[in-house]
Amino acid sequence: KQKAEVANQAKSGFIANMSHELRTPLNAILGFSQIMMRSSNLPEDARENMRIISTSGDYLLTLINNVLDLSKIESGRMSLNPTKFDLYALLQEIQDLLTLKAETKKLQLLFDYHEDLPKYVYTDETKLRQVLINLINNAIKFTSEGGINVEIKNKETNTSKSPTKNHSLLFAVTDTGFGVAEDEIDKLFEAFGQTQAGKQSQEGTGLGLPISKKFIELMGGDITVESQLGVGTTFRFEIKVDIVDKVDATKKKESKNVIALKPNQPRYRLLIVDDRPTNRLLLIKLLQPLGFELKEASNGKEAIKIWDEWEPHLIWMDMRMPVMDGYEATEYIKGTTKGNATAIIALTASVLEEDKSIVLSSGCDDFLRKPFKESVIFEAMNKHLGVEYIYDETNPVVNDKSTSLTADDLKVMPPEWLEKVHYATKILDDDLILELLTEIPENNSFLLEKLTQLVNNFELEKIKKLIESIV
Repeated sequence: KQKAEVANQAKSGFIANMSHELRTPLNAILGFSQIMMRSSNLPEDARENMRIISTSGDYLLTLINNVLDLSKIESGRMSLNPTKFDLYALLQEIQDLLTLKAETKKLQLLFDYHEDLPKYVYTDETKLRQVLINLINNAIKFTSEGGINVEIKNKETNTSKSPTKNHSLLFAVTDTGFGVAEDEIDKLFEAFGQTQAGKQSQEGTGLGLPISKKFIELMGGDITVESQLGVGTTFRFEIKVDIVDKVDATKKKESKNVIALKPNQPRYRLLIVDDRPTNRLLLIKLLQPLGFELKEASNGKEAIKIWDEWEPHLIWMDMRMPVMDGYEATEYIKGTTKGNATAIIALTASVLEEDKSIVLSSGCDDFLRKPFKESVIFEAMNKHLGVEYIYDETNPVVNDKSTSLTADDLKVMPPEWLEKVHYATKILDDDLILELLTEIPENNSFLLEKLTQLVNNFELEKIKKLIESIV
């Protein structure tokens, strides 16, 4: 038993380390694809190639994160992060997200809320969302006719000293799909295990259900499955929640495209420290066009020398480097009076919470993970230096050198079509949009041309705002 536990810990440690190593090159792949997609003079065929690279990279990152989730669960490092939230709003969000996906397969997706279901609860919203999306996505994938029903209700309890604490909610996701053979049901919750139907679909790694099961167990419940070949499958799970009073909804910040620095600001000096040239080049190509003064170093020793002579406002610090790592360099700089005037932000491929604590205790002012979105880099500099930006206009009317596309141009299309395009912009599925554009009549070539141009320029937000200005 001891040998098995040691071997399991070693395996989990290996997976966590490999996830770190895989995320590092992905940082360059996704980062450079973001930079190239910003270019206005990119040829159409090259833009399509970059879109494929970006989409495939995002999918690969999802798979790596799933593997890492599993390793963190197995090594006991996955924790619950409960918050107060609106359960009805979460269920509506999931229904909106997946309804059109079901409709494209001519399936019905129904949500059945029981009347006594509490509206505001306290549990891990992110994990509950991932579990429900995993189960409903699977149901849609393995169902060819009929539909999927999601039932949510209270668990009946006769005795309870505190009815608002450790309240039990029951969820059931039922489909009319292929079903699972009795001898394959045990494989459903095995890591990397797949049923025959799963193998034939040639999608995923077989990690969705094992991770969902672990998440449900973290939330104080369990999951069971009933299935019959050719009839369908039902997944039932129960979680513990606390019932809370009304919570304030928080609006999500819109991500805007930075195009320049506002005038009359200091000439900001930034030092980029990373042992990998591609990672340094990525930040240089992102920041240099905006007018920042940049210098680079390949290890902590070089960084200290440049910092001492040049006195940068901010240092982007990789933590794993030869000669001298980021921890030692940060401790040295922050151990001086002069060093406290320099902001140091750690950039690391590690996603373990304990690593974040170690990084911050070494003196770093902030902690960002690779791969990163460019908006996160700009937000961090605004937070620590007060850098102010000029953003790309997100006006519902799209400006063009010739004629602009307006909301009136879209009114020629039926509401059902507009709803499908709006959904596709929300999930950033440009393939689906291009497929829907084939339904535009030939006499509306202007509309087809302008919408295709926006999709190819990755300006889905503008299409989304145009449609929202109609409905």
